[in-house]
Amino acid sequence: MPGGIRTHETSMSEHRDIGRYVEAYFRLQGDLAGKIVVDLPAGKGRMSRALREMGATVEPYDLYPEYFEVEGMACRFADLERELPIAGSHADYAVFQEGLEHLPDQLRPLREFNRILKPRGRLLLTTPNPSSLRARLCHFLVEGYLFNRLPINEASAIRMLDRPRGRYYFGHVFLIGAQRLRLLARIAGFRLAGIHPNRLSAFSVLLGVVYPVLLACNALACQGSRRRYRRLDPDWLRPALRDVVALNLHPRILFAKKLFFELEKIREPDEAGAEMAEHARR
Repeated sequence: MPGGIRTHETSMSEHRDIGRYVEAYFRLQGDLAGKIVVDLPAGKGRMSRALREMGATVEPYDLYPEYFEVEGMACRFADLERELPIAGSHADYAVFQEGLEHLPDQLRPLREFNRILKPRGRLLLTTPNPSSLRARLCHFLVEGYLFNRLPINEASAIRMLDRPRGRYYFGHVFLIGAQRLRLLARIAGFRLAGIHPNRLSAFSVLLGVVYPVLLACNALACQGSRRRYRRLDPDWLRPALRDVVALNLHPRILFAKKLFFELEKIREPDEAGAEMAEHARR
């Protein structure tokens, strides 16, 4: 690897697989002419190329822009653990594929994507799905994510060593479930606008026989939460609990291999946090 960078082999097939579904989302949006799309991390540029072909104005960024391979497009440096070199309220869309699970501070990049998006801008985020039924069973049996692998450990925790910068980068140490992702997105000023389809896990589908049990458990947990937080404004609490239960029971959460969330910017991050804090004080 150039520049003294040492890295594990990574599976590009997984990125291509989920990328097909992200491309399908954009094709359904119609004409993208005049729409600014930030692609971060852009990798070799497959998504950037596809978006350019759809008519979008694409701005690719990556931690290692030297690996970008799309002729006629320039990829610029950006580090998701720091402030992004992009102006506020700049983009109509941002694409954030398979990156959040590598970052120890997962709220920061969500806040940054919020900052660079225009009001009502959309963030398309994909990440492995530890909330699927298969992954939940794996966690119960071995506290792992896949049946054929032990939990992440010293052999798999560090994905990349970058000697010139004196840094290393994590593998899937920070896998994030659907509920935590939804909550961090809300704190960052987004609302969950859509849960989009992607490749199904056949084993998760087989485990769907437990769905009635999930339904009953969520009903009981919802009743308990209503009692626990009965002092809060019911008009504010009720839709929040309803959204949580709906996410727990959503087929695309239970059966898909990836989480593919469409997040809409509805307020600035400081405003979102202040609203939650104000309700919690009541």
